[in-house]
Amino acid sequence: QVQLVESGGGLVQTGGSLRLSCVASNNIISANVMGWYRQAPGKQRELVAIIGGGGRTNYADSVKGRFTISRENNKNIHYLQLNNLNPNDSAVYYCAADPTYPMSTPSYWGQGTQVTVSS
Repeated sequence: QVQLVESGGGLVQTGGSLRLSCVASNNIISANVMGWYRQAPGKQRELVAIIGGGGRTNYADSVKGRFTISRENNKNIHYLQLNNLNPNDSAVYYCAADPTYPMSTPSYWGQGTQVTVSS
């Protein structure tokens, strides 16, 4: 069972930046693909970005050019750099992992970290 622990959420003003981190442990071979989803109040959970073991990435159209996903394979950590944030980015961000790309339905989830962007 993969365990995922997120950190890095918080409150930021419009135009600001945050970096989210997610550390995977236990059976990490099953965390070949890692990524982030987010869920705002009253909305469905949506994909933000994913990264495969070889570095292949995919982003939601709403965050392209503003968010960057990266990973340190030897440390089982991946990051989501959030730049030029706006209030529409406010949500709980969930780390996710799965053995296979493109992780349509993640097998593993973190507990979530809150990102709030003030106007």
